[in-house]
Amino acid sequence: MKLILKEDVSNLGKAGDLVEVARGYGRNFLVPQGKALDATAHHLRQLEEQKRLIIKKKNKDLEEARKLAEQVATLELTLTRKVSDGEKIFGSVTAKDLAEALAQAQIVLDRKNILLEDPIRTLGDFEVPVKIHPEVTVRLRVKVSEEK
Repeated sequence: MKLILKEDVSNLGKAGDLVEVARGYGRNFLVPQGKALDATAHHLRQLEEQKRLIIKKKNKDLEEARKLAEQVATLELTLTRKVSDGEKIFGSVTAKDLAEALAQAQIVLDRKNILLEDPIRTLGDFEVPVKIHPEVTVRLRVKVSEEK
């Protein structure tokens, strides 16, 4: 029996896959549970249309992410902090601080997308990776300077 999966089913396939299963398994479990549809011509056309729309949306999201990446790549954030002896700053610069500075520059990103391994605790210039999209990562230039 051929079925189109509506959701991921372990050991069988992912949503949208066309699978061949035993008649009893399909008729008594997958279809009544709403996990699959019969592989009729109508359902196959719907599946192809949904796949086309998903691909179109992914391409649009990727293009928007690339435009945002260009903006982030050209930007250099300058943060000022109070300094103790030498170049050690009081506190640290975290991903949250960078997200707030980006928001002031009219770029809205979740702080979880800023891949800062450890907080910045010294003065200087840094490059911080920012993951805008699963396929788009850009480096953000950050300058931490002394507050006068």
